[in-house]
Amino acid sequence: MVDAVNGGSLGADADAARANHADGRADARAATTARAPLTVGVFDSGLGGLSVLREIRAVLPGARLVYFADSGNAPYGGRSDAFVRERSQAIARWLIGRGAQAIVVACNTATAAAIDGLRDVHGLPIVGVEPGLKPAAAHTRSGTVGVLATRGTLASARYAALRDRVARANPKVCFVEAAGEGWVELVEAGAAQSPEAFERVREVVRPLLDAGADTLVLGCTHYPFLADAVRAAANGARIIETGHAIARQLLRRVDTELGLMHANGAATIEFSSSGDAAHGLAVARRLLGDVGLVAADAA
Repeated sequence: MVDAVNGGSLGADADAARANHADGRADARAATTARAPLTVGVFDSGLGGLSVLREIRAVLPGARLVYFADSGNAPYGGRSDAFVRERSQAIARWLIGRGAQAIVVACNTATAAAIDGLRDVHGLPIVGVEPGLKPAAAHTRSGTVGVLATRGTLASARYAALRDRVARANPKVCFVEAAGEGWVELVEAGAAQSPEAFERVREVVRPLLDAGADTLVLGCTHYPFLADAVRAAANGARIIETGHAIARQLLRRVDTELGLMHANGAATIEFSSSGDAAHGLAVARRLLGDVGLVAADAA
């Protein structure tokens, strides 16, 4: 557990961060062009963002990746926007303190609540995530797309704006939505392959299929780790997740804004958590396999 993210330094001076905005961008560019390994910070309410991190590692294999799981406060879906914004700022500061030159907000709920504020304060590339409604609308044949996300994401103004924008561009497509209640907790517990996971996923997915959905959007970064259960319940429906697209967007941003020079070799992935760090690291290793994951505080 990291005191800087969980203790009194949560409220670090945002004005000072803004004052360093331009300097931070210049420093990040200088560090990268000097051929130091690119450091990317990634965070989520818990372990779900690891589904994005594995895609980042595929496109930036030489980057140093620092991951923070706010598992002590997961899930974010039932939290207030103010709480999520506060946590996101605190975690971003911690990641920058660990050397992050770019940050990925690998959480749909945190992106919706906090990414604008993060970009206002911090002078480095910040990439968020959003449900893949646009590709789903392009792929559906029935004209009905099922969207699986947390309650927080589905209730957010950012999601509503995305849905309305995609619907205007695809007037023959409709979206039916469902919150994956308990799904985040299953992933956090390391139970994504359990019989309970398959049953709970089936209970949520079935009504979307009954409504005519032939395409399902995984609108939470935890949900790709439940992909086997979703496929088992989906009856052949196409499944859309956006981890690779997010990684490609990060690559474009760091190329453009940092003058990225690709490092050689595979760097480590550093992991920290506001919850039970030992449990989180063990589950993360099961989810990702042998990718050189180490505890951040021991790195």
